[in-house]
Amino acid sequence: MHHQHRNKLYSLFSQTQQSIIFLEGAKVMYRYQTDYEFAFRQESNFWYVSGVNEPDCAAILDIDSKEFHLFVPKRDAQYAVWHGYVKSLDQYHTEYAPDHVHYIDELPEVIKKIQPSMVFCVDPASEKQFRSHQPEIPTNSEALIEALTDARVIKTEDELVCLREASQVNNEAYERVIRHWKPGMYEYQAKAIFTEVQMSHGLQQDAYNGIYASGPNSAILHYVSNTRKTQDGELFLIDAGFEYKGYASDFSRTFPVNGRFTSDQAGVYDAVLTAQKQVIEAIKPGVRMEDLHMMAARTMMEGLLRMGIIKGSLDDIMEANIFALFFPHGLGHFLGLDTHDVGGYPKGVERIDRPGIFYLRARRELEAGMVITIEPGIYFVPAVLEPALQDPTKRMFLNAEKVHQFMGFGGIRIEDDIVVTENGYENLTHIAKERDEIERLMNS
Repeated sequence: MHHQHRNKLYSLFSQTQQSIIFLEGAKVMYRYQTDYEFAFRQESNFWYVSGVNEPDCAAILDIDSKEFHLFVPKRDAQYAVWHGYVKSLDQYHTEYAPDHVHYIDELPEVIKKIQPSMVFCVDPASEKQFRSHQPEIPTNSEALIEALTDARVIKTEDELVCLREASQVNNEAYERVIRHWKPGMYEYQAKAIFTEVQMSHGLQQDAYNGIYASGPNSAILHYVSNTRKTQDGELFLIDAGFEYKGYASDFSRTFPVNGRFTSDQAGVYDAVLTAQKQVIEAIKPGVRMEDLHMMAARTMMEGLLRMGIIKGSLDDIMEANIFALFFPHGLGHFLGLDTHDVGGYPKGVERIDRPGIFYLRARRELEAGMVITIEPGIYFVPAVLEPALQDPTKRMFLNAEKVHQFMGFGGIRIEDDIVVTENGYENLTHIAKERDEIERLMNS
């Protein structure tokens, strides 16, 4: 897979006299000034081209010869005492199949032998690191990050296999949590159940800091405290996922703590679900993410109109950006080696200066091979809605009595992972999301 990635990257550079790509891998990180090690996770661009998920490595990719030089740390016996087995160069060669493998202290010697005329680095820090070895050779960081972004945004079939595997385990984890949930359990217990399923399948790296938010906490977009006791009659929003071989899963589900939606919960939930299903059915190559975002926003406002939470004509509601009061984040993002994966804003494309959609993480036409999340939501955030009720330009579209009734409601988000195909889409998310399916799952 990573050999294919390197070839894909080479194809984005024109043949030039002795140009090389220089990439540094990640190092072990520690908590403040202690010896507490955070779990190691490779830098995504380095992992993409090398397949190496080990610390203290570097790589040179020779654009002209298409040779891959892997540089690895030289470990001593003391390292083996504390950290385990020390690999030989032959073992690195067998495991990662570089054209050449060297110890990291040989980097200056190898550079001198290649005699590059230009070095492409991934960021200014890497440029600085390279110049410490060869200050006279010109470097460029802008071209490489653009090329890596173009390469990573369209997934290969091998990458899709990894994403499907991550999603398959995520489906099982969500089902386990929803099936076993009862009022009185704590948010952190959901995280414990979810993590147990992931780790039982060998997935040890979470893709992001998961959100386990009950009641009013579900209106906090990046809630991570996970300490609240869930109450009968309220909702529970979970947004979590783990990685398989570096590739992320990222779902969201919202369900009633007691296993039965109230009429108000059902009304808001149906507005979100209808929007999500409508958007997913519209996915195909050539569709623009900002158009899908506005489609979701309009459909959700239709639902709130039916419930009497907002008022006025739908066109006027959209024109006044009332949707952003309830849907303050973007519809979705690219997914891959990072949860918020690269490629959302191609060079020259700016964010749309409009409430709500300004935070859309991907603004471009969809192409086959892209993987995106679709995650509309409706939230009742007092810090947003209370000022809106004091603003004459917004208050005229709000039913104040109804809005106050929903202030402690929290929020609802439904998120699926979608592969854009030549003819439409493939949905990687299979956990229940219809209300009756969720209720059956919780009461079976």
